[in-house]
Amino acid sequence: MHNYRIAGVAASLALALSAGAAAAPAQIAGKQLENLDRGVLAIAANGGVFVSWRALATDPGGTSFDLYRDGKRLNAEPLKSTNYVDPAGTAAAVYSVRRVVPRGGEQPLASAGATWPQQYKTIPVQKPAGGVTPDGQSYTYEINDGSAADLDGDGSYELIVKWQPTNAHDNSHTGYTGNTYIDAYKMDGTRLWRVDLGRNIRAGAHYTTFLVYDFDGDGKAELMVKTADGTVDGKGKVIGDANADYRNPKGYVLSGPEFITVFNGETGAAMASAPYLPGRGDVAAWGDAYGNRVDRFLGGVAYLDGAKPSAIFSRGYYTRAVIAAWDWRGGKLSSRWVFDSDVAGGEVNHQGAHWLSVADVDNDGKDDIIYGAATIGSNGKMLYSTGLCHGDALHVGKLDPLRPGQQVFMVHETPSCYGKHGIEMHDAATGKILWSVDGKGADVGRGVCMDIDPAHLGEECWASVGGLMSASGVQISPEHPRRINFASWWDGDLLRESLDGTRIEKWNPATKDMQLLLNGADSGAASNNGTKSTPVLSADLLGDWREEVVWRSADNNSLQVFSTTEPTTHRIPALMQDAQYRVQVAGQNAGYNQPPHPSFYLGEGMAPLPGASRLSAQE
Repeated sequence: MHNYRIAGVAASLALALSAGAAAAPAQIAGKQLENLDRGVLAIAANGGVFVSWRALATDPGGTSFDLYRDGKRLNAEPLKSTNYVDPAGTAAAVYSVRRVVPRGGEQPLASAGATWPQQYKTIPVQKPAGGVTPDGQSYTYEINDGSAADLDGDGSYELIVKWQPTNAHDNSHTGYTGNTYIDAYKMDGTRLWRVDLGRNIRAGAHYTTFLVYDFDGDGKAELMVKTADGTVDGKGKVIGDANADYRNPKGYVLSGPEFITVFNGETGAAMASAPYLPGRGDVAAWGDAYGNRVDRFLGGVAYLDGAKPSAIFSRGYYTRAVIAAWDWRGGKLSSRWVFDSDVAGGEVNHQGAHWLSVADVDNDGKDDIIYGAATIGSNGKMLYSTGLCHGDALHVGKLDPLRPGQQVFMVHETPSCYGKHGIEMHDAATGKILWSVDGKGADVGRGVCMDIDPAHLGEECWASVGGLMSASGVQISPEHPRRINFASWWDGDLLRESLDGTRIEKWNPATKDMQLLLNGADSGAASNNGTKSTPVLSADLLGDWREEVVWRSADNNSLQVFSTTEPTTHRIPALMQDAQYRVQVAGQNAGYNQPPHPSFYLGEGMAPLPGASRLSAQE
């Protein structure tokens, strides 16, 4: 059994919560993070019950565990692993885990609650009623992208989902849309609140980024999102003028006030609003007069001071790009800084992507914003621009463990700009191109990085053009996996699996094909966003370090949370306690989101790496 532990974390925190009070945030590697519970999960599988639970970054060294079924301990000796197969278990059994601390004995019990009777948990949701647009077109609603956060401070995650009307539009398409709604649900299906963004926020993938995070450190997450006149909070209170309608005859909203609003995570009540930065100004100055480029929005969370999270909201990426950092602290919403590519000299113009990522690229303890082909430092100043222009996909993480620092893998859209570098990996701190593949004059629309081949150290990368590349830039094969959308750590090894549509598949390097591990469609699940084929959310939400996948049901009446039932010998602290992974998860509902990557290399061969100061391993 391999045990991987994040080094230098704070000592163990008390797990008990006073009645109705949120636990103080955990301090992990100097950053304020959620104080998670043990996340115990029991699933009936393979004739028995599979049980898993979190190792926490705040666990003291030498921590082990005792597992109980219906109050009876199952293990003769404390368990060093964070999963267990109980062959005699049944779906009626109740499981709980105690942490065992050297010289501290057993700690309080953490219960799994009811055992899942199958590999997924069904969470009922409340579908909004459909409607009719001013030009007589009917629409209904589908569950779209989501997020996860601890809204009530009890140490477990709630799910926050966006309801998107079936007439949602890309910015380049004309037409009215229905309102967008944001709902918050507990895992038992209890709806905490619904926020109606209103008629003056157009529906579509590029309009409605929302962030859910504990921004003020009170132990309970808040919602931050762009709002307008007519937005209705979770208590039924209208923001601004309830009767205002700024939609033009083509369905665009190109006038009227725009706000950034902070909502209470428990109640959905609006707590503060400020004018959205930047304002539209002259719509045509963004590159067109009809509303395509001016309303391209992204968002994310970043530890810009190295300790507390800030919200990042942006506007524009094809031409001008403006990125605004916001703080919500002490009941006050304030602007930290604003980066404007026009003011900064134009090197970031045209360099934005369809998703922004966050990482500490220069290792100064503070997060930076990877906005595509350009990176903005924690102080709101440009660090560099590769000059390779816009692209649809980027990945940021420790992709090559033999190189210092982190790396960015990106694909690019415009041959006249990218030249010979249609697919490339660059140094995340400097922008230096480490290797590239000729895009052959194509719009390279897809690209992904994950460790799928144990024979090559680091994450393999591939795109819609070219072959399968090693992290060091060597072509492994002219053939690459046919799946280029998403990724999930699912089975028991350290390799990552492909997540595409409702299928989780494993690459077989010998046969060069995909082997199906799970198809959520067999249980009625459906994916989102057309050919993007993404789930509502994929992240380490429960149990051990492997990632759960949240899909919508095909009838949009429920969420389905899938979790692995494969044992693993690897023990890794909860990925959501790695601040980089956590903030990349927080931005998963923005644009063309890509899989989250932790700040350390997680893959085959991770333990023996020299200089991997964030990790220590022991048998």
